[in-house]
Order: sequence, then C-alpha cells, then structure tokens
Amino acid sequence: MRNVMVVFGTRPEAIKLAPIIHALRGRSDCRTLVCSTGQHRELLAGALAVFDIQPDIDLDLMTPGQTPTDVLGRVVSRFGALLREHRPDTLVVQGDTTTVMGAALAAFYGDVEVAHVEAGLRTNDRRAPFPEEVNRRVTGVVADLHFAPTAVARGNLVREGVAPDRIFVTGNTVVDALKLAQRRLCDTALPPELDVTPCRLVLVTAHRRESFGEPLRNICMAIRDLVRDFPDIEVIYPVHLNPNVREPAHEILGNQERIRLTAPLDYADMVRLLSRATLVLSDSGGVQEEAPSLGAPLLILRDKTERPEVVSAGAALLVGTNRDMIFETAGKLLSNDAARAEMARPRDIFGDGLAAQRIVEGIVDREMRTPPFEPVE
Repeated sequence: MRNVMVVFGTRPEAIKLAPIIHALRGRSDCRTLVCSTGQHRELLAGALAVFDIQPDIDLDLMTPGQTPTDVLGRVVSRFGALLREHRPDTLVVQGDTTTVMGAALAAFYGDVEVAHVEAGLRTNDRRAPFPEEVNRRVTGVVADLHFAPTAVARGNLVREGVAPDRIFVTGNTVVDALKLAQRRLCDTALPPELDVTPCRLVLVTAHRRESFGEPLRNICMAIRDLVRDFPDIEVIYPVHLNPNVREPAHEILGNQERIRLTAPLDYADMVRLLSRATLVLSDSGGVQEEAPSLGAPLLILRDKTERPEVVSAGAALLVGTNRDMIFETAGKLLSNDAARAEMARPRDIFGDGLAAQRIVEGIVDREMRTPPFEPVE
C-alpha cells in the first residue's frame, strides 16, 4: 500500500490535480490524503464542487496582504509538522506557486519523495513570470519524479541534469479536467449576467504580479480602445481580488459600455465562457492550455511564455503589455474571420485526457505503462 499526499493552494492547482486525485482514489493499492492550504477559498469551493472533491486537511494558512515570503515561511513550517504526523511515501505537488515550492522543500527536508506535476516549464528568465519561474526551478531541484506535460518540458529538464528515467511525458491534466468538466456541465446555459448575445464575446483575464502598475494600465486602455472601434464586441473581464488589479481595472474600464467587470468566476462559468469566446486576451498560464483545447483564439498578455508550444502551433500570439500591440493584433483578428478561424481550430497541444492515468502509473507502479503523450497540432 502506497501512502500519497496531494497538496494544492490555488484553484488552478486544484483543477489540475482533481483528475489525479480521482485516479489515485480508484486504486486499491494506494491510500490518498488531500490537503488544501486554503488560498482563494471562495474560488476553490466552486472548482472542487465540479469534481466532487473535499480536502481531508485544510491548513487555513492564508492571510490578507500576505507576501510570497510570508506564504513560504508558513508552508514550510506547517508542512514539516504535517509530514511528520502522516508520514506519506510520496507528496504530489503541481505547478509553480509558492505553496508548491514550500511543500516540496518541507518534503525534501523530511525525506519524503516529491512528485512534481507539470514539471519542466521554463521561460529562462527568473523575473518572468515572477515568482513562478524560480518556484518551479527550486521544486525541480528537489523533486524525485518529474511529470512533464510535453516533450519540450522534458528537454528543459534533461538540459538541467535531471536523469531521463525520472521524467515522464504525460500531457497536462488540465485537459483531463476540461473533458471531465464538459461531461458534467453538458452544455448548460450561462447565467444571464454573462450572456453577451448578440455581441461577440472577448474574454479577458489579467492578474500577473509582473504586470502590476503601468503594464496593467496599458492592457486596460487597449481593451477600452477595442470596444470603441468594434461595436459588435462585448468584453467580460473577471477581475482578480488583488487591489493592484482591481483599482486600475475599475478606474479605466468601469462604467464603460459593453465592458463587464465581474468578480472572479467559478471554474464552470470560465469553461463555458472559453467555449463561447470569439477572442481571449490573457496572461494566465492555465488559459494558455485551456484555450487551444476549446478552440478559443488567444492573445498572451506577456512578453515570454513557458508554454511555447501554443505559439508554435499557431493557437496563440504573444503580444506583451504594449497598448498599441494589443489593440492592433486583436483588431486584425476581429476583422479577419479566416485568420481567426485558423487559430480557433481545437488542438491537442497539451494533452489527450490520459495524463492523470500516466502520472498515477508513475507514482504507484513506478513505471508508465500508458504510451507517452504526443501532441496533435
């Protein structure tokens, strides 16, 4: 019997780990303990409800106005005690948050095996994204099992000296989660406040720490420019709760016609909106994976991406945070149905829905029996 602890803090982590949790709990030779740090609790609740998951442990670590340093200190301290109490054989972490890095460090100090899901993503710029690039690099140093979503991510790990037999190319569990969510949602209707019919929907998410200040203001002004020049579009922008995001968004875009600034949406509504969007503008890593799977043309509001596959496949364009670049690129796509349709072709760039199965095979069986993921572009 293998004892496995799975930890998440944010909604994206929970979504991507949900298929793994279900797969682990379906094994008779595995005991699974699910732990949440309690970050973004209201957003977590909606995502967990879609997948029928309740954490076994809620550490309730998060406090208002916290810094990454605050989070790291609390996570390492609390996880050290938690691992000593439960003594798992393997700790499963996903992605690149400070929670992930802290939990992985605590496991390393406690001589607990670390399995890193979504391993090997790199921009090779420590400040972009900040602090995620360093978080995932540190996690990669202490991890024992590396579940790389693509061959590109595997190549990054090999170049950094990770032993090839410790790397498994699995695809990304975000696709597993999308497929599961779509089956459960069954094309249910959007709430009236999110229905923009008969306008074309432009969906925006922008919240990266490195975009705080002038870059985010530029993004907001470009959105305002688009609505001014395209009377048949309507923008929905679920605004992050951080004041560094809320204040410029409401100052520049508040009370504008055909711009809806909403509270952060639950996972089900985000999937519905992505499925219906004419165009998506986002700085989110998860959206970069979800949009091509759902056939949503994407403009990435960053200068660099750790997911270059989406750009190489033609499903997304890097536009950064320059006001003119965002406006001109988005305008060309909104004006050119053929170019937009080519970007909107659904692609299995990041997964085929079997990633969780491959990951659980690696953790429990110590080998991956399902063939490695190969993208279809």
